[in-house]
Amino acid sequence: MVRKSKLWVYILVTLIAVALVIAIIFGIYYTKNISYAAEETKASLAVEVPITKKDKSKEINIDEIVENNTKIQKVEKLEMQETDIEFTTQYIENSSLAKGKIQVLQEGVDGKQNSVLKNIYEGDELISSTQVSSQITKASIDKIVQIGTGAYSNTYVPVVGDELKATSITLPIRVNPDENAEKIVTINQGDKVTLKAKQGDWYYVAYENYLGWAKMDCLEYVNPNGTGDGDENNIQYTKEQLSQNLGFSMLLNKPSGLTLEQFKKILENDSNDRNNVFTENAEYFYYIEQQYNINGVFVAAVGIHESAWGTSNISKSKKNLFGYGAYDSDPSGSAYNFQSYAEGIDLVARVFVKYYLNPAGTPIYGGETATGTYYEGATLTAVNKRYASDKNWANGVFKWMTYLYNKL
Repeated sequence: MVRKSKLWVYILVTLIAVALVIAIIFGIYYTKNISYAAEETKASLAVEVPITKKDKSKEINIDEIVENNTKIQKVEKLEMQETDIEFTTQYIENSSLAKGKIQVLQEGVDGKQNSVLKNIYEGDELISSTQVSSQITKASIDKIVQIGTGAYSNTYVPVVGDELKATSITLPIRVNPDENAEKIVTINQGDKVTLKAKQGDWYYVAYENYLGWAKMDCLEYVNPNGTGDGDENNIQYTKEQLSQNLGFSMLLNKPSGLTLEQFKKILENDSNDRNNVFTENAEYFYYIEQQYNINGVFVAAVGIHESAWGTSNISKSKKNLFGYGAYDSDPSGSAYNFQSYAEGIDLVARVFVKYYLNPAGTPIYGGETATGTYYEGATLTAVNKRYASDKNWANGVFKWMTYLYNKL
């Protein structure tokens, strides 16, 4: 029994060993077949996939996708804005005043209006603005100015607003109309002041940034017409002196220095002025210099450029030399309608001074200060940035400025 049992054990162990050997051999064979199959599949894929021409219509342009996703989008907004309504100026001739003399009878006051604007922004930048509607909340008050047409007289009595000059070697300007009052500043013979008020035999005057009192008999009236009208001491600058700073860097928030007669010389009877618009209104470019501290030749050149010497439809139908108020979508309908060319010349001069030529807070006319809303500088190039969408606007205006200065 023992031998028989051992025999079965030997047989069982042998069978197990044989089974293990068979299992090992089968495992090795199966693994190799899988590897061969994978290699054959790769080879099959490499051979069977055809090489075709790229379809460019389906090709992905990464640069284009990035550009489209990063492009600044335009946004349209309706916004409420309170704006000034610029007053207009009425000029009244007065033969009792010397020619070229200005006397303000009533100061103008701007009105107010609420406007709804359709503004289009590109990012944070406003690229266009169109007025949709407006409502006046405060009416403007006209400015009334008398302009002299009479002959100059040595007996002329200065009035408020006149320019005077010192006749004594030195002249103290004092705090009060009293010879014992404290001196504010001392000016020299020939220095000019502006008359602000009178009291007895004293004048209250402005000199540069100073205001004070000076003796009446130490000051005399400065005739604005220059030589030839009775004031042989008043200097009329030459063409060379007046045009020495002419250029794109010329500051436009300073008077040109031309006399009334010189303005008439450069603007009257020009062959380009077929409708005599500038011939009949030459004096007003002189008057805006006296009131608003602006270069009148510049304003005249803008009017010439914008209206083609007064021949444009807006100029003829609305007496608007500047296309002021016109929107690109409806220029004829939206442009301001003036009662006279003088009104438009006066208003546009003030608009330049208030919004374009001076930084915010600068004292300007009538006790007002500049808002500087569109101020980029006081030169032609600077004004062009915000005043006109046409990048060649400054070149066109400068051409006519040069033309006018050359006629002196």
